[in-house]
Amino acid sequence: MPIVRQRRFHKRDNLEEIIQQRVAQVTEAGLTEHLKRIVGVRHHRSAPGALEAAGDYITEQFRAAGLSIHPHVFQAFGHQNRNIVASFHDRAGDRAHRPLLILAAHYDTVAESPGADDNASGVAVMLEAARRLADLDRPGRWVFIGFAQEEQHCLGSTLYAIKARRSGLHIQGMIALECVGYASHKPASQQPLRELPAAMPDVGNFLGIVCNPEASAVKQRFEKVVGCFVSDLPLVSLIVPNAGHGFPDTRRSDHAPFWDAGYPALMLTDTANFRNPWYHRPGDRLETLDLPFMTKVTKAIVAFLAEAALKEE
Repeated sequence: MPIVRQRRFHKRDNLEEIIQQRVAQVTEAGLTEHLKRIVGVRHHRSAPGALEAAGDYITEQFRAAGLSIHPHVFQAFGHQNRNIVASFHDRAGDRAHRPLLILAAHYDTVAESPGADDNASGVAVMLEAARRLADLDRPGRWVFIGFAQEEQHCLGSTLYAIKARRSGLHIQGMIALECVGYASHKPASQQPLRELPAAMPDVGNFLGIVCNPEASAVKQRFEKVVGCFVSDLPLVSLIVPNAGHGFPDTRRSDHAPFWDAGYPALMLTDTANFRNPWYHRPGDRLETLDLPFMTKVTKAIVAFLAEAALKEE
């Protein structure tokens, strides 16, 4: 997908106008192009070639958006795996000393599912967000990561979070995009999450936000930005104590290793199997996704990332 280069914006421009313009550029067609390239079984045993191809596509799109690639390679399951790490800053000193904000999505699937919602949806949103930030005059401290082997106990993100903590990497916040493409406007389409004390709507048309207390400020900022720029996207938030160990369903994605490492982290989700009947099944296909809902999610991410970058001191 080609990147359309636009004029760079400067401080004299109205920040709200800049963000609104970027949000308006997000389309269902752009997301669909990504999805068509990604959807399909992507598993290290049942479809290793497709898994590698998905990683190649993510790398290609990051580079097209002007990001520098910093692969995080690890050995597992008898072959080499890679977390695809990309940023707008190529200077190692900047990455080491400035607090970073991470947007991530895993690109693997379980062995027999095409993984349209889980998690081609998250990857497509991440790639489109990177594309829409490409020409900002101040692209910010955002790091984008395509995580490998999330379906294998979050192996890729666990190794990355451990490495980040050991190296003293300062992470201001991490956002995991986990199943963000399925919605339903029918009554009783949303199941409650087991053991959670919070009430939940019974219509599955909202985006869930699950975070640790350390990420409360990031959550609040996200909610405020979405209210300003994508006000028709319903949000339901939950702050989880003790790294989610009392509520295992809140730990089922790449944010959990960051919680364990003591970093502020949150998951954005359509709640996966609590809403989507095709979760981890062969029926998790492109045609089951709700593209208008997914477009709103992408607009929310673009607004949040752009606002953080443009207001950065």
